[in-house]
Amino acid sequence: MPCSTTPPEVGGPRPARRLLAAASGLLGLAYPFAVLAGLRFLPGWVVPVLPVLLLALRLALRRRGPTEAVLAAAAVAVLVLDLVDPALAPRAWPVLVSLGMAGLFAASLRWGPPMVERIARLAEPGLPDAARPYLRRVTAVWVAVLVGNATIAGWTVFYGSLEEWTIYNGFISYLLLGSVFAGEMLVRPSFSPRQPV
Repeated sequence: MPCSTTPPEVGGPRPARRLLAAASGLLGLAYPFAVLAGLRFLPGWVVPVLPVLLLALRLALRRRGPTEAVLAAAAVAVLVLDLVDPALAPRAWPVLVSLGMAGLFAASLRWGPPMVERIARLAEPGLPDAARPYLRRVTAVWVAVLVGNATIAGWTVFYGSLEEWTIYNGFISYLLLGSVFAGEMLVRPSFSPRQPV
């Protein structure tokens, strides 16, 4: 019987990991709508548990990185806020996550390499050094975008209705972040020099 040279899948069988990844992604996207429904129809203790569930799903995928650290800190903050204001706590999640990610990107500018460069090198390990100034600028742009997103999300928490909070954090925010990402991917080839062939 031939011996397989493929190492076993880390973190469980592939279908189980795909299911966990899909559940994590869906819960992340649906979070504002789950909060809207939860605050209206579910017992008060259920909604603040949603960030913890999202974090648990990501950790079940064996992800242990700075993003998970941000999610963990935000989940703890939501649970603590729940003791003070149960209606405010779950709505604070998008603000806390955006601020945490902005902090990660900003810290990478100080201690390097910049976060966008790290992500770009995952897809393109041979990225030329000449691309680094551009990737550093893009990282700075993401810091500003994430802080701006957190600011608007914060406004919806304190001054907007639950419906306004849901529309911004469940739709407009995704459009904003997705547009910045798509725009950067379109212009990157023009500003990111390649190694000569």
